[in-house]
Amino acid sequence: MSYTALARKWRPKTFAEMSGQEHVLRALGNALNEGNVHHAFLFTGTRGVGKTTVARIFAKCLNCERGQSATPCGVCPACTDIDAGRFVDLIEVDAASRTKVEDTRDLLDNVQYMPARGRYKIYLIDEVHMLSAHSFNALLKTLEEPPPHVKFLLATTDPQRLPVTVLSRCLQFNLKRLPVSTIMARLTFILQQEGIAAEPAALRLVAAAGDGSLRDALSLLDQLLAFGGAREVRETEARSMLGTIDRQQVVQLVRLLAAGDMQGLLAQARQLEQWSPDYLQLLDELNSLLARIALFQAAGAAYDEEDAVPPEEMAQLAGALSPEDLQLYYQVGLTGRRDLPLINDQRSGFAMTLVRMLAFRPGAEGSRTTAPAGGGARAARPAGAAPAGAAAAVGAAPAAGVAMPVDALPLQPEYWTTIIEKMVEQLGLSGLARQLAANCALAGRQGPVVRLLLDPRHASIRTAANQERLQAAVSRYSGEALRLQVDLADGEAPATPARQRDRMSEERLANARAALETDPAIQALRTQMGATIFADSVRPNHEEN
Repeated sequence: MSYTALARKWRPKTFAEMSGQEHVLRALGNALNEGNVHHAFLFTGTRGVGKTTVARIFAKCLNCERGQSATPCGVCPACTDIDAGRFVDLIEVDAASRTKVEDTRDLLDNVQYMPARGRYKIYLIDEVHMLSAHSFNALLKTLEEPPPHVKFLLATTDPQRLPVTVLSRCLQFNLKRLPVSTIMARLTFILQQEGIAAEPAALRLVAAAGDGSLRDALSLLDQLLAFGGAREVRETEARSMLGTIDRQQVVQLVRLLAAGDMQGLLAQARQLEQWSPDYLQLLDELNSLLARIALFQAAGAAYDEEDAVPPEEMAQLAGALSPEDLQLYYQVGLTGRRDLPLINDQRSGFAMTLVRMLAFRPGAEGSRTTAPAGGGARAARPAGAAPAGAAAAVGAAPAAGVAMPVDALPLQPEYWTTIIEKMVEQLGLSGLARQLAANCALAGRQGPVVRLLLDPRHASIRTAANQERLQAAVSRYSGEALRLQVDLADGEAPATPARQRDRMSEERLANARAALETDPAIQALRTQMGATIFADSVRPNHEEN
């Protein structure tokens, strides 16, 4: 005995059996009951949302032998023949395979003849946007003024490709993508009628994978039943077939983000590799969970009553993350979702997205829970707290990569340079405020007041706005409220970071010129060919430090 696919076996036969699309069904039902039926209808929407099904039910309502209404009997010869696809007065045309104007003319030659059995002769043209321009022209006159016994039902997934002359002659109904809850309810009903047990989490996965299309979800359900090999639908088998990761793995990623545990986060990402996941889909799931947590924070309750994550677990996640961090993680995730298809190694691209989530968070340096061997990264500490070693003796250099508060730094110019580099790198200090910082030298501190000396040649950038921006950056960097006092230096210009950078550039240029002068190949060119070195054209290698 042949098997009938679930999408065909459970195709709705009445408007009451339809899932969703109430806005369309209500309008059609009222027109049928009141006898105000237009001669041409256009049903639009994505694949698998019920365009052709609505058209067939509508044809049944028009030709039911018990009378025209929104509730056909379903047992008369006209109803049963339409359900079986053999009703002679319902002419179904696949426009994708009949695009030529000759096909359209042949079709319209029979419009003038009365229906053989039914009340109306109905032309159902599927994927009507595939018709050629000449075919549309041939259809226009008949579509505008058809005989009273003819109705046109057009369906398309791409209404933008239809001429406006056709659109203006039809009543247009847009069928919406179905929500996951609606698809899930229909899948549950069908499996109950089939006597098949199912885990709700498995059906939710299938419904979500249907992407708004009930037909696609039913096809996936057919595939899952074949994949499972049993009269039961399980979540583990659904995830295995769809290539999705257990939701607890995604929840664990969020927990590690909340803890700021960079090493644990990357270890969890490596662990996911054993399932060979689709990283685009995995990032979608992570973004979806972050969005639902943010909505939970805003509303104090789950946005979706059927959320796969239990409410108590959602409450824990919402309490562990700040709204600001959630928004940042979500935006970084969306950017990663956009960039991921651009690289060949999506595994590393996914890991880089996770790194960005923590690295771009305000106070990210303080969110790491462990430091690599050798002390190369800052040790874990609460955001804004002073790090260990703040009371180090003056003159002792800080460990590599360890940022210290301003009052703990020796008053040598190179340490102010370190502060500026860190602020530019971590806080994005830019523009004139950055220039102001680069042309100042650290003079000292008394309490919360930090005194800077500005190179007099750059006095014009000592404005209140620039000082406020620099003061805010220094305060964020040091983790305490500081006030800057910027004075002009007297006499000789101070040893500012900008002057140090210029001096180092000059030294590199002098070294480059000296290297050319002593290079054996250059000496040979001079001796044999009379070559000359133009000193102004020499540039140092910028990779050197």
